[in-house]
Amino acid sequence: MRGSAFSCAAAALLLAASAHATEFPFSGDPFAGTTVTSTPGRQVVGGEAFISFSPATDLFSFEGSFFSFVDSIAFANGPIATIPSAGTNVVVLRTFDDDANAATPFGAGNAANLIAAQITTSGAGLFIYFNSGLDLARLVYSADLSENTADLKILARMTNLTGAAGRDAMQEFTAADFTFAATPVPEPATFLLLGSGAALLAGLRLGQRRR
Repeated sequence: MRGSAFSCAAAALLLAASAHATEFPFSGDPFAGTTVTSTPGRQVVGGEAFISFSPATDLFSFEGSFFSFVDSIAFANGPIATIPSAGTNVVVLRTFDDDANAATPFGAGNAANLIAAQITTSGAGLFIYFNSGLDLARLVYSADLSENTADLKILARMTNLTGAAGRDAMQEFTAADFTFAATPVPEPATFLLLGSGAALLAGLRLGQRRR
């Protein structure tokens, strides 16, 4: 009976944990191990993670002192003309072409140039854009969103956000998809899971002592 109750409680804990959003963490210097800082001109660093991301439930988390440039998230999502020129540090760009020619590629540099022409406040930031050649959405770190020479690091490509459906899904991104912390902080769900597990172990030990 007790074994059955324990199994049910453990299953409930696992179900609760799996129901929470998937978190995709980034920490440290995006340009670590490269020669970006000593190379003149814009450098675009690839080697990104391949992920499946749901804007409705999932989360990008940025930890460590390097990402502490975000005291608070100033988020904007829309075509380039609607992006606020001052203070924005996280952009979801819903402009998919920069030259009215679908035959020419629209990559990270093109998207960064559009953003730099719009944003006037200097500072590092993040943007999501839709790459026309890969036909999917990508997450990018920019050393300065307001500079068209700023170095870029591709952090992730979202392999599930492809084609017309992927472009449509860009409007679903909100500020809630991003979180920043100076040091890693366990999620509330982690605290709950740890606390529940400790309570279960304590109950089992108490039962063994009574027997």
